Formats: sequence, C-alpha cells, structure tokens
Amino acid sequence: MSGLLANKLEVINIGLPSFAEAIAGAGGGVTHVDWTPPAAGDRPAGEALAKLVGNPAVEAANKKAYDAYLSAQPRLVGVGIARDVVPGLEERMVLHAGAPIDWARMCGPMQGGICGALVYEGWASDLDAARQLASSGAIRFDSCHHHAAVGPMAGIISPSMPVWIIDNPVHGNRSYSNLNEGLGKVLRYGANSPEVLARLRWFETTLAPTLKAALEVTGPIDLKPMMAQALHMGDEMHNRNVAATALLFRKLATAMTRSSAKAEDVAASLEFLAANDFSFLNISMAACKAMMDAAHGVEGSSLVTVMARNGVEFGIRVSGTGDAWFTTPAPRVNGLYFPGYSIADAAPDLGDSAITETCGIGGFAMASALAIVKFIGGTPDQALGYTQAMSTITMGRNPGFTLPPLNFAGTPAGIDIRKVVDTGLEPVINTGIAHKDAGVGQIGAGITSAPLSCFTKAVDELARRLGL
Repeated sequence: MSGLLANKLEVINIGLPSFAEAIAGAGGGVTHVDWTPPAAGDRPAGEALAKLVGNPAVEAANKKAYDAYLSAQPRLVGVGIARDVVPGLEERMVLHAGAPIDWARMCGPMQGGICGALVYEGWASDLDAARQLASSGAIRFDSCHHHAAVGPMAGIISPSMPVWIIDNPVHGNRSYSNLNEGLGKVLRYGANSPEVLARLRWFETTLAPTLKAALEVTGPIDLKPMMAQALHMGDEMHNRNVAATALLFRKLATAMTRSSAKAEDVAASLEFLAANDFSFLNISMAACKAMMDAAHGVEGSSLVTVMARNGVEFGIRVSGTGDAWFTTPAPRVNGLYFPGYSIADAAPDLGDSAITETCGIGGFAMASALAIVKFIGGTPDQALGYTQAMSTITMGRNPGFTLPPLNFAGTPAGIDIRKVVDTGLEPVINTGIAHKDAGVGQIGAGITSAPLSCFTKAVDELARRLGL
C-alpha cells in the first residue's frame, strides 16, 4: 500500500459526480463516467431488461419490424368522410387523441372539443346539452389509434368530419387524420364557438370536396419524397411544416384549377391553405401512422410504434405487445410561454402528434430545423444535440429522411424500449402547449420527453409475453 500511495493516483469515478468533484478539489486526478443504473434502479425491470438484451428472438423480431417501417411508402390518395372510411368508427362515437379515457377524466380542451363535435353532428342542440349527453354514457369515446387514425392536440374525429386518406401499398394498410384548422380558436384546443363549428361545416361542404377533386387529378401523391424534401428546406414535420405545406400547395393548386370543382370553391380553398402553415401537419402525422402501423404486431419486437398523450396520461404502444398501452401521468411542459401565460395555465401534454417523433422526425429531426428553436425555446446547438442523442436509443437511421446539418445522415429512427430503459435517455418531443381550459387555445410551445416509466412497464410486459 505504501508503494501504491507514493505514486500519483488516477481515479475513475462511476455514478455520483460529487465523488469526482471531491477528488478533483483535493488535487487528485479523476475521470468521471456518467452512469446510472438501468431502469432507474428498478431491480425487477433491470432483470427483465437483461433477459431481452441480445435475445435472438427479440433481435429477429426487431429486424422484421424495423424493415417493415423502412419499406413503408405512404401515399396521399384521397379525402373522405370519416364514417365512410375510418375503420370501426360507429355512429354516436367520437375519437380522441392518446390512450383510451372516459369522459369524467378528460382534460378541459378534450371535453371542449367533444362538446363542439356533438353540436356539429347535430346530436346536441347547444353546448350545455352536449355536456349532458357526453356524460350520460350515450356517446362512445375511443382512441384514434384504435382506428388507424391520428389527430393533433385533442384529436377529435366524429363521423361527419372529413379526413385525409393515406395508403401504404407495400403493406396494404391505410391511415387517417382530420384536416388542420389553422391557428386561433380551433376545435383541437377545445374551442367550440359558432365560428369554429361553421369552419368545420365549410370543411365538410367545400374544402373536402375540392381537395378530393384535386386528388382525382393528381392521383396518389408519394409522401416520403415530399417529407424528405421539406426536411432539407428547414422543416422537422411536427411544429414546423412551412416547407411541406408549400410543396403540397404547389401540387394541389394546379390540380384544383383543372378539376371539376367550382371556381369559387377553388379560390376559397387555396386561400385557406395558403394562410395555414400547419396544413401539412395532419398529413405528416397520418403518413407516420401508416409507417408505424406497418411495423406493429411483430411478436417479440421491442420497437415503439405509438407515443401519444390525452392530456391526462402519456402512453406508448410496442410492436411486440399487441394492443396494450403503457401509461403514466402526462407531464406539463416547461417551455416557452406566450406573454401572460405560464406553466400554471397549461394542460398536461396533449395530442397524437408525437407519432412524428415515434417515426424519427419531429424532435428527432430538429437538427434540420434550427429555426424551430425560436418557437419552442432552446438554441441551435441544443437542437443538434437532441437529434444526435436520439441515435443512442434507436435501432438505426432512416436513409429516406436525411439531415443536411449532419452531413446528410438519416434521422435516428426506431425507438427501442430496451435502449431507453438501459440508458435512462427519454425520447425527446417538441410540442405545442394547450391552456388547461377549453377554448383558450395554444399558450406556448416547448421541448418535453416521453416518461421513462412507460418504457419500464413495456419491458416488463414484453419479457413476460416471451416467457423470460
């Protein structure tokens, strides 16, 4: 020992940085290794994780699921009325964002959006009657994800609403999303005033038929190339869709003028689309849904296929665990708030739009959308860092979605529950923030993450299903 202590010591410290700080403060040489126990120290989850890591059955299943995701080719093929095209959507049923939730537990914006939908459908004469109807048990509520659909924020889809139709011919599946209303007083934030319902009726009677007529002229529109081009133009396809909307507008505008639609309807439709930079968001979400649904249902796979929030719970679904949801309380986002608002005014995280991050864009592609940091808070360096960090918890990179600031590397894609639980690194999500009260609307935007406990629960269940 005397010989050892006579030499200069170099210490490797693992875990608590305070130990390294004490050694350095005393003049010692120390290298700190940033490490935390897997599963945040949850021993049963850590044991389940150990059985899944390197498991040949899981690795084979993940290759199958990930290849299905990469090979999916979503195409915009039409616009239809929800009751006619969305599978399993029944009369007296309203779909919402996130995991299933009953009326009494819904957040303010979701309840407000549903009340507006009930009046819009003609099932209730006014908002008071709508609230009574919603609480009576006469209306069935279900997750959009159970019907191959997605919707931003409250995500409300009722039978009479028009929806985008996305087809994935490679795997034979389709997905759907409602039309984006723009900013301001909109149903997705719980607004339900006469002007909001009038806009929805205009969607049904004018905008949707005009879009449908245009798509009959264009034929199917391949979405992955359009999304890839938009990423090169500064979008990340979640909170920034300026370029993608412009590309869509260019594609549809000439088709509308050559379609069977009335000239006045074409003019009004183009005016609406041109004024709404978020027009492409719902298409982006549905395209991502089609890609992730193609990878869902592969027994043994640890690939995340859904991340979604209903304003009360954050939930995920995993390819190898079937229809199961793994949920935990949804966080409030500590982001960049509009003047006069703070986190105390915010609803917990809300919306299906995290399907973009699930698919490897959105927050995972912020390196390509450095301008977005002015809207959600942060710096360009942080945006680059978020994208690079996500490669730690994903199965690979998507060569179809490349990022110029990273030398055209593909976006990190294919969230692996094993890697999330092992590293403790939570998937990043950039998101809008809704006011906790119905109808107030968006009050900010920010960066949040998918809670670790969802992934820990999923690891436990996957190991149980595999008999490990």
